[in-house]
Amino acid sequence: MENLDNPNSVILEAEGLSKAFKGLLAVDQYGLKLNKGEILAVIGPNGAGKTTLFNLLTGHLRPTRGTVRFLGLDITRQTPEIIAHLGMARTFQNIRLFSSMSVLENVVTAQQIHEQANPIATVLNSNSFRKQEHDLVLRSMEHLALFNLEDLANVPATSLSYGDQRRLEIARALSLQPKLLLMDEPTAGMSLHESMNVLKLIRSIREKHNLTIIIVEHNMPVAMQLCDRMQVLSNGQIIAEGTPEKIRNNPLVIEAYLGKAEENA
Repeated sequence: MENLDNPNSVILEAEGLSKAFKGLLAVDQYGLKLNKGEILAVIGPNGAGKTTLFNLLTGHLRPTRGTVRFLGLDITRQTPEIIAHLGMARTFQNIRLFSSMSVLENVVTAQQIHEQANPIATVLNSNSFRKQEHDLVLRSMEHLALFNLEDLANVPATSLSYGDQRRLEIARALSLQPKLLLMDEPTAGMSLHESMNVLKLIRSIREKHNLTIIIVEHNMPVAMQLCDRMQVLSNGQIIAEGTPEKIRNNPLVIEAYLGKAEENA
């Protein structure tokens, strides 16, 4: 991981980021300096503002105030497409696959964001066009192989099990060749065994692809084992930040998050 004290290692920065819906602050004065190579977990009770935060960072929502900088560029008002092209990819809490496409086509389609299409070569079905298509498929199959999905490449994406759909969504996001990957509840609906496998996979792709990762995760053991640093949100505000061990013993976190989980258990 990069030296966290080196200002040149900052890949994403948010300052004073806020979002109000009809006067209600869903995110309130959020701040972040995320360093290259970090895995940051954002946790908190339901309604804390975690998914709203992801939507603000990735351009799916415009902030009421505040700024977001990615790779030194102000992306506060940019579209999700431009932000994705710059190198920020995400998965969603509710799986959003291309339902009419096969497993392979879902990944190929995502990879095409970085391809420069030649209309004439496409129409003429030239050798260069066929080679480009062949290379896209090969790279897509490599991404599927990372998630043990290569044998399912030609089946409809929606025919996969829930866990495999989750893995496909991560594979598709990874095929965008991101520098920063945001993962919203990557282990939602999975068994403990499946969750631990995804944890190992996330660590592996971080190293293999030199990724920086932010995850929203309700599974506390997974989040604690996976991340380098944690932020805890409550009512749209950061109430605690630090290493997993520091967060585990923070009384505000126990009251706002862990305590509630224990009471409802």
